[in-house]
Amino acid sequence: MTPMSAPVSSDRPFLNRRLAAFGTTIFAEMSALAVRTGSINLGQGFPDTDGPAQIAEAASRAVLTGLGNQYPPGPGVPELRTAIAAHQQRFYGLGYDPDTEVLVTAGATEAIAAALLALLEPGDEVIALEPYYDSYAACIAMAGAVRVPVTLRPHAGAFVLDLDELRAAVTPRTRLLLLNTPHNPTGTVLTPAELAAVAELAVERDLLVVTDEVYEHLVFEGVHTPLAGLPGMRERTVTISSAGKTFSFTGWKVGWLTAPPELVTAVRSAKQFLTYVSSGPFQYAIAEALALPDAYYDTFRADLAAKRDILADGLAAAGFEVFRPQGTYFITTDITPLGEKDGLAFCRALPERCGVVAIPNQVFYDDKAAGATQVRWAFCKRTVVLEEAVERLGRLAH
Repeated sequence: MTPMSAPVSSDRPFLNRRLAAFGTTIFAEMSALAVRTGSINLGQGFPDTDGPAQIAEAASRAVLTGLGNQYPPGPGVPELRTAIAAHQQRFYGLGYDPDTEVLVTAGATEAIAAALLALLEPGDEVIALEPYYDSYAACIAMAGAVRVPVTLRPHAGAFVLDLDELRAAVTPRTRLLLLNTPHNPTGTVLTPAELAAVAELAVERDLLVVTDEVYEHLVFEGVHTPLAGLPGMRERTVTISSAGKTFSFTGWKVGWLTAPPELVTAVRSAKQFLTYVSSGPFQYAIAEALALPDAYYDTFRADLAAKRDILADGLAAAGFEVFRPQGTYFITTDITPLGEKDGLAFCRALPERCGVVAIPNQVFYDDKAAGATQVRWAFCKRTVVLEEAVERLGRLAH
């Protein structure tokens, strides 16, 4: 037998240069660390309980009766597109045509990727609020565009957007604003006044806007205001959301976007060459989920608010500076009061110190120094798990 030959050797790396800077995500690293050390994983943002049993049963029923087991329609099954349009009307008074203005995707992550790949040309500039969800940077890079961060900065116990800094970031090369509210990882919810200023800027400079609103039903203080509802914004905004965060079925990967027909057509042109279609039976189940009564949404939000307070109070007692979030299911803390200054080193050592895993925020920044002392914690876990985590974190205070 001849020995296997080695891979082709050259000076050129296998991974293309646009993605070379990204490597393995911090979530994979920290989740593996949690498993290896038997730690409580408050790093990656997924619930440790499933969503409503009746929705799980709807998915099971769809599989067993042959709904969605073969390729569903490219834009999504009609039942789900109709339910998404009804949801936008019910909660925000926004009217969308389910046939031409709704597109179902493989989670919000694919919706973001497809939107950026479709709407950007190489060299276009994209303004994104920093810290940002890590896929934003990768998707902008894959599109060949240029990321321009505008940093949310700590002030009076919250992270705030400097509207003057946002305006100054816009250049003749700016094509698109990528906006996330409620904001991961900081938990900031942009106010109607802030959103009005963003809308005014977008109209004035003729910018497209992609909004990531996956935490729309997890606002604890204030209200969620979709940017698409503001004057001049409907025709230039791609609004993205998903079922994972609202219904606690993150593995189903059912996302969607709403936008005018021309924008939906453009995004669908990219999306069809990514997953083509996905989550067939789950689409039927999520159509039922979106029609759940207000009591479901209210109870879900109240439950997460109580969990937020358990973890926030425990982190404060352990000595962290805590930025109590207005929305999402993440809490950002500062480790400086603990005598620490490197969030990445802190998070890597934390499992051995007290058996808890968190995420260093610096991975969500271009300006690493701005997030160097920040650490993010997920509170979308069972109460007993959060209470155990708080007890373990208490060791840091001694």
